[in-house]
Amino acid sequence: MDDRSAFTTQDPWRVFRIMSEFVDGFETMSHIGPAVSIFGSARTPRSHRDYRQARKMAAMLAEKGFAIITGGGPGIMEAANRGAHDVRGTSVGLNITLPHEQTSNPWANVQIDFRYFFARLVMFVKYANAFVCFPGGFGTLHEFYNSMTLIQTEKTAAFPVVLIGRKYWKGLIDWMRKSMLKDTYNKIDPGDLDMFHLTDSLNEAAKIIKRAHDESIARQAAEMPCELAHTGEGTYVGRPSIPARRPRRKKTP
Repeated sequence: MDDRSAFTTQDPWRVFRIMSEFVDGFETMSHIGPAVSIFGSARTPRSHRDYRQARKMAAMLAEKGFAIITGGGPGIMEAANRGAHDVRGTSVGLNITLPHEQTSNPWANVQIDFRYFFARLVMFVKYANAFVCFPGGFGTLHEFYNSMTLIQTEKTAAFPVVLIGRKYWKGLIDWMRKSMLKDTYNKIDPGDLDMFHLTDSLNEAAKIIKRAHDESIARQAAEMPCELAHTGEGTYVGRPSIPARRPRRKKTP
């Protein structure tokens, strides 16, 4: 392999591929309007209650004017895209290329393919007014904790994050409350547990999302421009880190 051929397989070349995913994503997603990202397990069968609930949740939100964004695959993702499709709403599938091929569902009327999870994750955050998490695995937890990190660190304005399914999420929340907050660890603040909502009610979830969206519009109309400039990537610029002070050397006697 000559040097020129080798370049296309190395990191500098990948920069252009990464850039193309962001350009394609921004160009397509910038036209969808207010949206809600819905997450959940790809393993959920169509006969499962969670599938029916996700389909209904998406339809309810689409009827309120929200586009529905999912990972574009089967299970909960399919259910949510299908629910938006049922009411002729905007149904977005952000598909990902995986070693074991993920089959895209047929109910997304806007589809984008990604090679990189991080580029795809930006689209979930940047173009969504809210997150809804149905029972899911590591991928769902990734999206949930990513939203918690962004809100906690104020890299984005607080937005509704709703967990559907008290029975499923209770163990995780109990662990966060007991181990992360209490005991001897103290890894989070008490208010951090208020950054998300837990419910079994689809109506309650829809009301939380719609109310937050309406309040955001009213606030944007009334407020002066924010001191922290918005980056356009779904986050705020923030401030540079404070340089650490070098420890003083002890004087040798």
